[in-house]
Amino acid sequence: MIRVILTDIEGTTSSISFVHDVLFPYAAQHLPAYVRANAGEPGVAEQLDAVAEQSGVDRDDLDALVAVLQQWIREDRKSTPLKALQGQVWEDGYRTGELKGHIYPDAADYLQRWHDRGLRLFVYSSGSVQAQKLLFGHTTEGDFTPFFSGYFDTRIGGKKEADSYRAILEELGVEPATVLFLSDVEDELEAAESAGMRTAWLVRDGDPPRTSRFVARDFAEVDTLLRAR
Repeated sequence: MIRVILTDIEGTTSSISFVHDVLFPYAAQHLPAYVRANAGEPGVAEQLDAVAEQSGVDRDDLDALVAVLQQWIREDRKSTPLKALQGQVWEDGYRTGELKGHIYPDAADYLQRWHDRGLRLFVYSSGSVQAQKLLFGHTTEGDFTPFFSGYFDTRIGGKKEADSYRAILEELGVEPATVLFLSDVEDELEAAESAGMRTAWLVRDGDPPRTSRFVARDFAEVDTLLRAR
């Protein structure tokens, strides 16, 4: 029986276009000024240390570090310090009301239903935990953070690596077969399956793939799988 749902964000609970057409451009526009204004703050300085280490750029060259971050945004680099800094920039946007997190209506509906039925809900995304909480805390449909029991990001490991899902299972302290992982990326599903998790492949647009995996158009179809188990 499924007792835990672990969900991706992009293409699963929220549209890919929101992330790429709204969040990323917002961060790209506001990150340089934010970094320069807050470079001495511990939370920013720590991430700039990591950027310098990963890129080989001089830690004292703030303009070069900003240029690296801008390049990583264009490349959609899954870099933990970039994600952390983006999260800090987005936090300002959410708090001022400039940003509202997108959530599919069916996801909004069934996340609440599943929570009310006693399922434990967790998020696993390449975006930082901070960014995840901000998105779900300021959606167009309201605050969804009360429905989630926890969040995971790339600090636990890459989403296409089976060991990441094993680490999540260890932290949750549950049997693999009791966890259903939702994602729109097949490589992530394969990694989760290698760790023993159940999976559901969200394909919201286009023709469904030829596969033996469970494929769902939306969370209502995922719910049919949950009720069948």
